[in-house]
Amino acid sequence: MKMKAISQDALGGPEVLKMVEVDRPEPGPTEILVRVEAAGLNPTDWKTRASGGLLSSPPPFVLGYDVSGVVEASGIGQALYKPGDEVFGMLRYPDGHGAFAEYVTAPSRHFVRKPADLDHVQAAAIPLAALTAYQALVDVAGLKGGQRVLIHAAAGGVGHLAVQIAKARGAYVIGTASAAKHDFLRGLGVDELIDYRNEDFSEIVRDVDVVLDTICGDYGPRSLRTMRRGGTIVSLALSLFDRSVHQVAAELGLRSETMLVEPDQAGMRAIAALAEAGRLRVEVAAALPLADAAKAHELGETNRTTGKIVLTVPH
Repeated sequence: MKMKAISQDALGGPEVLKMVEVDRPEPGPTEILVRVEAAGLNPTDWKTRASGGLLSSPPPFVLGYDVSGVVEASGIGQALYKPGDEVFGMLRYPDGHGAFAEYVTAPSRHFVRKPADLDHVQAAAIPLAALTAYQALVDVAGLKGGQRVLIHAAAGGVGHLAVQIAKARGAYVIGTASAAKHDFLRGLGVDELIDYRNEDFSEIVRDVDVVLDTICGDYGPRSLRTMRRGGTIVSLALSLFDRSVHQVAAELGLRSETMLVEPDQAGMRAIAALAEAGRLRVEVAAALPLADAAKAHELGETNRTTGKIVLTVPH
């Protein structure tokens, strides 16, 4: 049986993305086959499209990690879901990609039930970005109520969800973002805002317990100046091979970690619970049909969107 998917035969710009027909996957033991209703885009998608990123195999491949859809079938031993159940989750990063397609398979425990109040577009925008924020702030940094957290690119896909997760834990949140996005972030509860285009956060912010560095580059070294002794900075994968921040942090009595997001059912359940309670909402910048994947990549690469971009999958 065949299905439609967005694939690429070479690395390059958005123009390498093509709609193709490929074999529909079959669920293996403990896996589910999900009919994809919507798939979220993340910066890793357009970066991987262009350079291969952290993938171990060259093209052709189908990208996409965020999925919201309906269970179609199960592999042997899968006992959590039945056909017709609505689920959302994240495929294994980086080699478990494949969400930009009509169907996808993955271990059942990479998914949780979709909250009824979320449509598939909203749900598809959540998993990778929210899990990144949750794992960084909660699992790695152990963020507690009353602590001060600095979130860079606070209006971005990861950032605006990190803001809400931090506020739900009772933290004081400081965010960097362009001035045009400050009203949006105030609406999410950010306590203090820095316009990175006109202000140097490292000269203004002090006594931070936790930093979430979604930008990397010189943001890591500069962020160390804002932190109190014993604090934790968590940097995302762009700094995976840069050890200088870790060395300087250790000299200053700070903890520095670099992380990649992982599928995480417990984390997804916590995120779903926040969404159901009205304490986590995702901002969808645009929802485009699967056939317009190249346009969605072009939009994402402007780095000017607030929140997430989603592809919808017609059936």
